[in-house]
Amino acid sequence: MPKNLLLFSSSRVGHTDYLEHALPDIQSFVDRNRQIDGPLVFIPYAGISLGFEQYEEKVQQAFSNIDLEIRSIHGIKDKLGAIKDAAGIITGGGNTFALLNSLYQENLKQPLIKKLENGTPYIGWSAGSNIAGPTIRTTNDMPIIEPPSFDALNLIPWQLNPHYIDGNPPGHNGETRQQRMEEFLLLNPHSQVIGIPEGTALSIENQSIKYIGQTDGFVFNRNGKQAFRNSEQLVQIISKP
Repeated sequence: MPKNLLLFSSSRVGHTDYLEHALPDIQSFVDRNRQIDGPLVFIPYAGISLGFEQYEEKVQQAFSNIDLEIRSIHGIKDKLGAIKDAAGIITGGGNTFALLNSLYQENLKQPLIKKLENGTPYIGWSAGSNIAGPTIRTTNDMPIIEPPSFDALNLIPWQLNPHYIDGNPPGHNGETRQQRMEEFLLLNPHSQVIGIPEGTALSIENQSIKYIGQTDGFVFNRNGKQAFRNSEQLVQIISKP
């Protein structure tokens, strides 16, 4: 099935403004998907401390730089209709467990899958990227609420770990991200996890996957940890798990 997904690791990189680093790629993605016309449906459910109204305003302010308009689903009465008629879907970051739980509670998960499997453009960052994979079990977030299931949208066959940090920061005595991914694979040996560092993204359009960013990403699978720095290397690794 056709897929049009743009999945960012984060909403910021370094000290940049909110979504500043992502705007050129979002603009290019929108330009390639000419069916995007009018407001895109924004899903703010990962935002806990910010509040949905403020979240919508924050994202809209960032998108005003590229003339892209959004409408948050939290304020739409007919949510199912909004998903069905959406020219595109955008999901922001925050807490992945809260996001997925809300999709279940609002009965939006299956309609969202159906919509996106038909090629409707989707943009996500952080938690919004996490839910594109089979499950949310490789998120970094605390389970502040328990969704009915960890099963996510399954739009791509690989688990994601946004905000991936390689190495062990000085003075840190807990598990590293690498150790956590390795533990996941011990219990899920047939899975693959793509760790995308801040400032990077994955673009999945039709049958092709592209890596966006200047920092090495990492794939974790039964062959261990493998670094990639471009799309060709990523495809080669995930094609031979």
